[in-house]
Amino acid sequence: MRKLKNSELGRFNVEEFKKTDKIPLIVILDNIRSLNNIGSVFRTSDAFLIEKIYLCGITAQPPHKDIHKTALGATESVAWEYVEDTLQLIERLNGLNIEIVAIEQVEGSTMLQDFNIDPNQKYAVIFGNEVKGVQQEVVSASNYCIEIPQFGTKHSLNIAVSTGIVLWDLFKKMKYR
Repeated sequence: MRKLKNSELGRFNVEEFKKTDKIPLIVILDNIRSLNNIGSVFRTSDAFLIEKIYLCGITAQPPHKDIHKTALGATESVAWEYVEDTLQLIERLNGLNIEIVAIEQVEGSTMLQDFNIDPNQKYAVIFGNEVKGVQQEVVSASNYCIEIPQFGTKHSLNIAVSTGIVLWDLFKKMKYR
């Protein structure tokens, strides 16, 4: 086996990425503190053809050197918008018939592997603050709550890791139905 060079990977350039069809999935970052986590979410969203990222509350916005450090240019390819109030955004997206999915540990949550995708539906997944998680009022306003199964001693995963797990799982379910 030989490692491939970047030039052999056949990736889109930024203009091609913007023109290509995206999967019907939106990411909402609800009060994310870490600029490195924000950048990582951009990079993962680029990898899985996410339609758009909404940055809400205290979540920092590009351009910023610490976001760029982990995004590696994905802030230029992935569409994004800042919306101060997450609940107002959810109301707007609900009006567009987009299903709202909080990624959180709650009573009655659906385990990620058991969440079924409607092929005719667009979804918005919400990832919350590194310490407090998704705000309770945002959880209450969501159509679904998905939980990532965990089996060790820790109670949570880093947001960048959670985003990678969830986006890959939903990408597979949407792209390879």
